[in-house]
Amino acid sequence: MRSIDRTLSASLHSMITDADKVAVVTHMHPDGDAIGSSLGLLRYLQAAGKQAVIILHDKYPDSLAFMVGDDADSIIVHEEKPGEAAAAINSADLLFCLDMNSFSRAEKMQRILEDCTCRRVLIDHHLNPDTGKFSLVFSETEISSTSELLYHILMDMPDIGGDAGKLPVRGAEALLAGMTTDTNNFANSVYPSTFMMASRLLAAGIDRDAVVAALYTNYRENRFRLMGELLSENMKITDYGVAYMIIDRAMAAKYGIREGETEGFVNIPLGIDCVRMSILLKEEDDRFRVSIRSKKGTSANRCSAMYFNGGGHELAAGGKLMKGTDLPEGTAAEAARLVEARTMEFLKNEER
Repeated sequence: MRSIDRTLSASLHSMITDADKVAVVTHMHPDGDAIGSSLGLLRYLQAAGKQAVIILHDKYPDSLAFMVGDDADSIIVHEEKPGEAAAAINSADLLFCLDMNSFSRAEKMQRILEDCTCRRVLIDHHLNPDTGKFSLVFSETEISSTSELLYHILMDMPDIGGDAGKLPVRGAEALLAGMTTDTNNFANSVYPSTFMMASRLLAAGIDRDAVVAALYTNYRENRFRLMGELLSENMKITDYGVAYMIIDRAMAAKYGIREGETEGFVNIPLGIDCVRMSILLKEEDDRFRVSIRSKKGTSANRCSAMYFNGGGHELAAGGKLMKGTDLPEGTAAEAARLVEARTMEFLKNEER
């Protein structure tokens, strides 16, 4: 990654110093990086004596509850308490948007965020940030995660002074957990700066073994039963090297699947030699949520942007297929046909 601009760091420190009330928001369906970076910042702000709160579009997955711990009271979920969430944003002196390149990623909170009049800071690692909406922007794509980017920013703060041991312990744990999830436990999107972050946090006494155990050894049995059915009966591989799996509402109900319990499924088919791209669709009320992963040489981001109403990183992206527009019938079978047709067209064009 590039070095953090010291001018930006100084401006950020000044903004934090001047603020009393701070709001932290992230994208809808928050994942490990979104929660990890949000908690890492929250705990830094609390240690600095600020009144800080996290506002989420929807509830974080149960599998990430260990990261939250005693800070549950510092989190407001918009879907549960929309009035309280709006009030917290509108009363803030300073607003942080983490792990989202535009207000639209917060979906139902978009208008509230656009209308708020306080100073706004973006910290993100996705492509094409909407920089015009923010007072200060930290945007870096050549980095593992927003959690890692935030770690480097905090290390530049005068009260931390480059000493990872001065970070709040629970905040540092959250940052390490967020980075670990977004790299799939150091399997992808890893840079020299990523190992530097991990090394310094371990040297500061952060227990990585405990973080990894909490992330990857506490799933419910249902997750593995679903995984077995997906891989044995549901996964399809096209002639163009695209593996795709679809979790419709009936399948999710069969296994009692909760939000976040399918995290990582989309990566599994990439272990097959002939697979260039892996796609996981999960049915929701008005759409199929799309997760895309690819091997080097095939752009998940470009495929998502062109065919699945989304975007992200070169090898990891997300999108959606809307019922009634992309999918007039709104069925899993129709979604399967569309995935096959669109990925074939995309890969044919890529080969030209």
